[in-house]
Amino acid sequence: MKVLLLLGLVAVALADITRFEGEKVFRLKPVLDEHVTLIKQLAKSIEVDFWRPESAELVTIDIDVDIRVPAMYLDMVSTILQQNDMAHEVLIEDMQSAVDAEVDNKRSTRAHSYTKYNNWDNVQSWINSISSSNSDLISKQVIGNTYEGRPMTVLKLGKKSSSTKPAIFMDCGIHAREWISPAFCQWFVKEALSTYGSDSQMTSLLNQMDVFVLPVFNIDGYDYTHKSSRMWRKTRSRSSGSNCIGADPNRNFNAGWCTTGASSNPCSDTFCGYRPESEIEVKNVADFIRRNKSVLKAYLTIHSYSQLLLFPYSYTFQLAADHSELLKVAEGASAALRSLYGTRYTSGPGATTIYPAAGGSDDWAYDLGVKYSYTFELRDTGRYGFLLPESQIKPTCEETMLAVKYIAAYVQKNLY
Repeated sequence: MKVLLLLGLVAVALADITRFEGEKVFRLKPVLDEHVTLIKQLAKSIEVDFWRPESAELVTIDIDVDIRVPAMYLDMVSTILQQNDMAHEVLIEDMQSAVDAEVDNKRSTRAHSYTKYNNWDNVQSWINSISSSNSDLISKQVIGNTYEGRPMTVLKLGKKSSSTKPAIFMDCGIHAREWISPAFCQWFVKEALSTYGSDSQMTSLLNQMDVFVLPVFNIDGYDYTHKSSRMWRKTRSRSSGSNCIGADPNRNFNAGWCTTGASSNPCSDTFCGYRPESEIEVKNVADFIRRNKSVLKAYLTIHSYSQLLLFPYSYTFQLAADHSELLKVAEGASAALRSLYGTRYTSGPGATTIYPAAGGSDDWAYDLGVKYSYTFELRDTGRYGFLLPESQIKPTCEETMLAVKYIAAYVQKNLY
């Protein structure tokens, strides 16, 4: 009886996980206005998941459009593309196979590992153990709870000092499905602690500055991608006004809020929220940055995918006051990253490099006065998209470390 009950529970647990059998990811190449209109009409008539750009509204001529198409619509979509002579390719032949292949199941999934996509429980126990591993170099601070009540813990890295030190803030995992992002924050903390004392640059950085790391920003969403639906992006907040769940935390900051590249529809993946900082996670981070504004000299936020190093602005085409310096630093950081495995990044302001989007954390931090404000879009350029295999965690993190260290060293020498 117990065995049957257990099997029943297992079946229920498995039934809760969204499956993606037979779904494909297409890359569309619109070159005519009609193509753009067609993609927008398609998005209105059937349920497609925009991977890049992040919504139908952002589609323009001559940008690659990556979309996930449910199995039931494949024939229809293929026919429409052929009838309208739109160039396209299939990036992911079978979505469920790609989801299964992302994780290396040959290794135990129970313990935390820097080369695995750790679930939230593992990340949380890692936060607790690493923060008590070296009290001279690391401490933790809860900056508030998520909508579902999980603690948001910031790790503070830096040599203990009696005086206040200038600092850098870095967050990972604003968007739930971008799993390589939290993997990088964990890697960064490991590298900082293990190379302090042997790597002269890291030693100098942690002696002179503090680095605040938020390992997972959108914890509720991240947990949901591990337990229920791998492709979830937003927060998990609910509102009486709609049956749809969550808002896009990177459209919810008060920077040109909801004016462009964001949706006021609660069911959209780029829903800007009911007001700026309506999402408690966004408010917690914004409050922390405001409280520490006098010491914060750089803000780094880690996303995927596209291999980009972006800086303000995204909510306007206007160039930032510090444009030329921000570009010079981004290009130096991209060159440092490329030196390891030859991975090519493109750098520039968000609006002109990819597309305009309002309410982003980097624009908000910059307007608050944090000059060196950057968004990383990590590997890859679409072959795997959000489903980057675990075998790529190590090389991705190693090369990204070089770019982050480049920016940090520059900031350290150019405090303001």
